[in-house]
Amino acid sequence: MRTKKRNLFMVMLFISMIFNLEMTAQTPIKIACIGDSVTAGYLLANPTTESYPSQLQILMGNQYEVKNFGHSGATLLKKGSTPYFKTEKCAEAIAYRPDIAIIHLGLNDTDPRNWPNYREDFDADYSWLIDTLKTQNPKVKIYICKMTPIFNEHPRFKSGTRDWFWQIQEHIEAIAKANNVKLIDLHEKLYNRPDLFPDALHPTKEGATILAKTVYENITQDFGGLKLSPVFTDNMVLQRNQPIVIYGNANGGEKVEITLDNKKEITTTNEFGKWKVIFPAMKSGGVHEITISSKEKNIVLKNILIGDVWFCSGQSNMAFPLYKSENGIAEVKKAINNTNLRLFNFEAIAETDEKAWDSITLEKTNRLEFFSGKWKISDSLSAKDFSAIAYYFGQNIAREENVPIGLIQVAVGGSPIESWIDRYTLEHDDKVVDVLTNWRKSDFMMPWVRSRADENLKNAKNPKQRHPYGPCYNYETGVTHFTDFPIKGIIWYQGESNAHNIELYEHLMPVLVESWRKAWANSLPFYYLQLSGTDRPTWPSFRDAQNKIQKNIANSGMAISMDYGDATNVHPIQKKQVGDRLALLALKYTYGKAITANGPSPQKATQKDDVIIVSFSNAKQLSTANNKELTGFELVTEKGIRIESKATIITNEVLINIPKGEKIKTVLYAWKPYTNANLVNEANLPCSTFQLDLNNKN
Repeated sequence: MRTKKRNLFMVMLFISMIFNLEMTAQTPIKIACIGDSVTAGYLLANPTTESYPSQLQILMGNQYEVKNFGHSGATLLKKGSTPYFKTEKCAEAIAYRPDIAIIHLGLNDTDPRNWPNYREDFDADYSWLIDTLKTQNPKVKIYICKMTPIFNEHPRFKSGTRDWFWQIQEHIEAIAKANNVKLIDLHEKLYNRPDLFPDALHPTKEGATILAKTVYENITQDFGGLKLSPVFTDNMVLQRNQPIVIYGNANGGEKVEITLDNKKEITTTNEFGKWKVIFPAMKSGGVHEITISSKEKNIVLKNILIGDVWFCSGQSNMAFPLYKSENGIAEVKKAINNTNLRLFNFEAIAETDEKAWDSITLEKTNRLEFFSGKWKISDSLSAKDFSAIAYYFGQNIAREENVPIGLIQVAVGGSPIESWIDRYTLEHDDKVVDVLTNWRKSDFMMPWVRSRADENLKNAKNPKQRHPYGPCYNYETGVTHFTDFPIKGIIWYQGESNAHNIELYEHLMPVLVESWRKAWANSLPFYYLQLSGTDRPTWPSFRDAQNKIQKNIANSGMAISMDYGDATNVHPIQKKQVGDRLALLALKYTYGKAITANGPSPQKATQKDDVIIVSFSNAKQLSTANNKELTGFELVTEKGIRIESKATIITNEVLINIPKGEKIKTVLYAWKPYTNANLVNEANLPCSTFQLDLNNKN
């Protein structure tokens, strides 16, 4: 009898356990998505299936129940224009007693009715919402989100939203820390995707997909496993004499082991799936190997050198390939297995020529998949299509310094300077912020640039289709991949697509340099090429402006190329000569060589009797490049009449006779779009285009 009772008890216990297991399996983990119109799915064709909470449900699977508690127009602030805490959605979210809560609020708090008046309440009001959710369910796991972007077309952008937005972002980070809750960054992956925000505020279905995936990754800590930044490949060059930084992504909390030769570092990914290790600085020499390992993956990088890395950027004259340059075919044949020179050509998926792009190219361009590449040993195959100027520059440095040189090329033909500057910098520059708005119709952009982009984008259906000529684009899809990678310096050749507005370029060039140095967290040397000579009317003034700009940028220098110009072609083929000149600047000012790297520089023009005397620095003995008569000087009268004038050289001065009866106010040199001006110093380096007002008159 006792045995029967015992058996019956065991059967009942087993049935009870099965029942409880089934009940547990049938009780999903509850996720509450709390927020405003972005959460609610405003502007989406079908929010019930397209909003980010709806898409998150699919990603999370049946073990989770995701509910959308978004309320359009809601503010986090209790005294705001539409306080979330007063809405039915808020009451429902609290009553739901979620196991996981995702809070994305703050966008509407940027309204001038809200943030200026009640900003002091923001932290406390956010903490109230967090505490209320915890009261209902002490075990709730809460994530608060950095806000999705508000783009420049938003009507309140410049009047306050732009600045208040970033203030609120800072508060959200502090609130997460103070309340010991997790932080999700919904901003990072969408800040470079304005094409997904038709009204500058609400994302499309694709944008909501990115939000859902970002939330999914943060909840599950599944970031797709071990990955490296694109800059880390076989045959790479690591920057000598600087800490060696290796970084990438892996799943959250995953241990990553990195071995450089016989040195080992072990790190753990942070809550955003990112990891980074720093090895001590190394001198050049030897061939190295790096192994990066996680629990499920092993990556080995081979044939690595330690040397100097130069970032080479700009438009078509920087991209101009070696094989097309003067004597380029012969040079390509000689570039056989030069193991001390390594090339990383971040190549574009499409040329910006006179063709309409297909739908695949348009989609990849929007997704910022415009460039790809890897490190290669310099040989006839890899050097052929590499930047001729960068190649000759690197050859010079490698030879003179006897160290490995790595060259990273990121250049796009026809690209304006605005495309190379980061979005945050342009947004906060009141002089140029408007270039971000409908740039294809903007007078900020050269008409040629706009018309070529229109040609490429003929088949685009998205009115906000991206293009490498658009503001920020080349920075967001190109430059940003390398800014965590230590480098030696930068060389730059660009300006042809900005020559229509000299004053704007005078402003933007220092802005670009400052923004790049900030991104690299290093006051990197920045050497650039002046525009050449060709038959375009604004180029003399533009060259003069470029010459003056270097005085406003510390640790910079300009090489001259106008004496190797082409009257009818914006792409002169003499690239070795100007690449060599860039190398002279680097060798002198970065590597400390006792050499002459600059041409004559005018100091002042004075009149003595009927002669104007122009004095020069950077010249012990002036001469002419071709040992012929000095050419290129003009005098401008007080009436604005230009007079071509003969000039003579005496040591480091140029003497110009004044025509009888003329009153002169300015001296011009090489002030023609295409010029044969030939003044050089004893190192055979040319004088720049210049205009110089008379300093005094007798």
